Amino acid sequence: MEEPKPKPVVKHSDEIEYEPLDAAEGMNKGVLLSDSDGAPNFALRRFVLDGGASVPRHTNEVEHEQYVLSGEYVVGIEGEEYTVSAGDSLLIPAGAVHWYRNETNEEGAFLCAVPNGDDEIQLEE
Repeated sequence: MEEPKPKPVVKHSDEIEYEPLDAAEGMNKGVLLSDSDGAPNFALRRFVLDGGASVPRHTNEVEHEQYVLSGEYVVGIEGEEYTVSAGDSLLIPAGAVHWYRNETNEEGAFLCAVPNGDDEIQLEE
């Protein structure tokens, strides 16, 4: 039996609710599209990292594909640090230890695509 074909979805920016992340003061997440919208494979989220904010070292159960929309910030992945800015793309493999640090006064924003399903975060000690 075939899977039902997904229906097209258009969500306008004023329909997206942003919520602070429990694990990171100064980081807010908006879910742009996900399985709750009928997206069959991936969730697309937008994150905003306030100027001066940081996200502690952590792992996720699923891979992350990210595209930097604005600002400049540092992303640490498996012991290496990278300064990223608008137009840069990143792959953070599942289980990779990673972190974020915005050393500027300007907010940074990025899109993050992940496979649908559980994306449990484990903070590193």
